[in-house]
Amino acid sequence: MPLVTEGCINYALRDPASKPQLVASNNRFCRFLEEYCPVVTETYYPTIWCWEGRVQTLLRPFITSRPQVQYRNELIKTADGGQISLDWFDNNDSLYYPDASTRPTVLLLPGLTGTSRESYILHMIHQSETLGYRCVVFNNRGIAGEDLLTPRTYCAANTEDLEAVIHHVHSLHPSAPFMAAGVSMGGMLLLNYLGKTGRDTPLMAAAIFSAGWNVFESVESLEKPLNWLLFNYYLTTCLQSSISRHRQMLEKLFDMDLVMKVCENISSGLAGCCFPNADIVPYLNSVLQARTVREFDKQFTSVMFGYPTIDDYYEDASPCRKLKSVGIPVLCLNSVDDVFSPGHAIPVETAKQNANVALVLTSCGGHIGFLEGIWPRKCTYMDRVFKQFVQAIFEHGNKFFSM
Repeated sequence: MPLVTEGCINYALRDPASKPQLVASNNRFCRFLEEYCPVVTETYYPTIWCWEGRVQTLLRPFITSRPQVQYRNELIKTADGGQISLDWFDNNDSLYYPDASTRPTVLLLPGLTGTSRESYILHMIHQSETLGYRCVVFNNRGIAGEDLLTPRTYCAANTEDLEAVIHHVHSLHPSAPFMAAGVSMGGMLLLNYLGKTGRDTPLMAAAIFSAGWNVFESVESLEKPLNWLLFNYYLTTCLQSSISRHRQMLEKLFDMDLVMKVCENISSGLAGCCFPNADIVPYLNSVLQARTVREFDKQFTSVMFGYPTIDDYYEDASPCRKLKSVGIPVLCLNSVDDVFSPGHAIPVETAKQNANVALVLTSCGGHIGFLEGIWPRKCTYMDRVFKQFVQAIFEHGNKFFSM
C-alpha cells in the first residue's frame, strides 16, 4: 500500500505552526478549495501549551465547549428487523433556507463509540446552524440508548446501515442538497461506503476527519505502551460496556444451533478459533476480558460479521484500499501526529491517483483535536475546515462541478 513519503512527514514536522499540506491531483479541486475553502491553505497555529498530538487528543473533549442542540429523534427499521437511531437538527428557524424541502442537509457520522452528544458533533451542528443548514446524526446500533432489536451491532467495514440511512434521508428530502461528514471510524465507514458506491450515491460530496486509513497500522500504533495506557484500554472498555448492556440480546446470536449453521457456510477455522465449544457465557466473558481493541475485534467484531480471521476484517475495514473508487469530491483532514492514524499510513500516493480526493495534512492536531488559540474553547481548526467546505459545496458547488 503506498504510504506517505518521508519528505511529506519532514515537511509537516518542521514547525508546529505551519501551513497544512494540500494533496490533490485535480487542479480544479485545488483552485476551488483555495477560493472557497481557504482555511486549508492558511497557517494552522496549534495551541502552544498543548500542541503535541496525544495531549490535543486527550484535552479536546474537556476544553471545547458543548453548544446546546435540541434534537428530534427518529428510529428507523432495518431489513433484518433492527433499528437505527437518527438525531435530527431540523433548523426550522433557518433564515437562508426557510423552505424545508430544499434546505441543505448534512449527515454526520460520529466515531467508534461516539453519539450525537459528542462535542465535535455539536460544534459541526452549531456551524451548520449559522449557515442555515439541516443536520442529521447517524448513531450506530445500540450506542445512543436505544435497544438492540436483533443480535447485531456495527463495524467499520459493513456499510448496510449507512446505505439504509442515506436512502432514508434522501427519500424524505429528495430536492435538498445532501452531503456527509464522518469523524474517526465514522469517516472510515463513509469512505468505505463511497468506495463501494462510486458515483452511485445521492451525496454531492463528503468531508472526512481523522480517519484511520490502515487499520493494521492503527491498532499497532495504539498498542504501544503509552498509547495503550492513554487510549486503547479506555476504548476497549467502552466497547465492552455496550456488549454488557445488550448481552441478553447478543446471546441469541450465539445459540449453538445457529452457530453450527453459520460455521457450515464459512471456513472451518472460524468455528475452531472464534466460536466456543461450550456455553456462550464463558465466551462472552472472554470478550469482556479483552485488553485491547485488537483482542475485542478478534473475539467479537470479526466473528459477528462473518470474517474468517481478524486480518480479513481489518483488510476490508481499511479505507486506503477503496480510495481509488471514490466517485464524488471528498476532503480529508488528518494530522500526521495522530496515534490513531499514524502519518506513515496516510495513502498520499493513492489519493493522487483519484481526482475526486483532496488530503489536508497538518503537522499537529492529534486525533479529532486541532485545537488553536490560547484558550481553544469555542472553535477548532477542524470546525473551520468543516464549515468552509460544506458552505463551499452547497453555495458554490455548481462552479466546481461545471469546471
